[in-house]
Parts: sequence; C-alpha cells; structure tokens
Amino acid sequence: MRYAALNQGADSLASFDGFIPANIPTFNKLPNPSDPIAVGGRYSDEQLYALALYIYSLKPPPNPNKFDAAAARGQKVFANEGCTRCHTPPLYTNNKLTPAPGFTVPEDARAKYDISSVSVGTDPSLATNTRRGTGYYKVPSIKGVWYRSMFGHSGWCATLEDWFDPKRLNDDYVPTGFKPYNVKTFAVKGHTFGLDLTPQEKQDLIAFLKTL
Repeated sequence: MRYAALNQGADSLASFDGFIPANIPTFNKLPNPSDPIAVGGRYSDEQLYALALYIYSLKPPPNPNKFDAAAARGQKVFANEGCTRCHTPPLYTNNKLTPAPGFTVPEDARAKYDISSVSVGTDPSLATNTRRGTGYYKVPSIKGVWYRSMFGHSGWCATLEDWFDPKRLNDDYVPTGFKPYNVKTFAVKGHTFGLDLTPQEKQDLIAFLKTL
C-alpha cells in the first residue's frame, strides 16, 4: 500500500530534466480529489488494501526443475564462491542496499540503513541519474529466477547463461535483453561474480539456481 501510494505521488511530480512521461503531470490545475490518478491524488486506502491482498494471494507456478546431481554440485559452487554473503538463504537476499558506482554514502546513512560495504559495480544510471534514484540498489532475491528473465538491474541479459557470459563486459556486446536507447552495443558491466567459472561449473550453478 505504501509503495503504491509513494509511486502515485512521485508520478505526479515526474519530470526528468524537463521530460514528462506521457505528459501526465500538468502542474497548472488543481487536482480533483475524486480522481485517483489526478495530480496530487491517489487511490483510496480501501483500494490499496484490496490491491495488497490480491498481490499477497498470488502464488508462483510450480517449479519443474528438480534438485538433481547437477544442482547439488551447483549448490556447492554457490557456497564456495561466497554467493551466500549477499544472496543469503532462505530468502536468498540479505535485504541490504549496495551503493552504485560513483555514489558516496553519507556519513549518517549507515546508522540509519542496512548498507553493504560492497558495491557490485552495476550500471549506476538508474540509481544516480533519475528522479527516483537513491544512489543505492537493493540486493534482489534470486528465488524464482527459473521463471524470470531480464537479469541485471536494468534487464540487460535475457537468460542466466547470458548473465554468466564474460563477453557481456565487452563494449561490442549486444545485450540479449534491454539496452539503452539508440545504441546497438552496450557493455553489461558489474557483478562479475561467477564469470571466471569453468563451463561445467556454470552449468551446475545455473542448474542449482533454477531449483530455487
């Protein structure tokens, strides 16, 4: 409920250096309180509560990937590579914030927030160059990656195989997922963990990840 209310409030002020998506904010008229998407308005608490209940009722599809010998080997790779420091079982996230490259954590922030001392080096654009950017990324849970795609904070890589391909670090790489506007190639940098594994280790690690 809080997230939805926050997003609606932020949408009413959305202006990215003069660019206003879909020209929703008008700024020159008073909001109509009865209109949930009017400038300054939002859905009622009752509507947001109903939305929250609906989201909580959703269940993931059954996982068809069985924990086999390959997955067992991959689980050992996952532990040996130190992945559990950030993607900590059973939620497979430590729920910490990780600073984006180039962002300086304020002195008093570590006392207020659970901030990791590690920056994984992913593209800082969304965290530092947008109106909603905070300077941080949240360590995501990797549960359910078997039915999700578009990996990386901006969804550059369509599959786990692409994510663990070291070629993505090259400037001539063509992202299999999303890429910045009006470019043909884009280096998907950061989060280099696992890129130096052997092909067999990567295959086993992916087998394990797909069981989560």
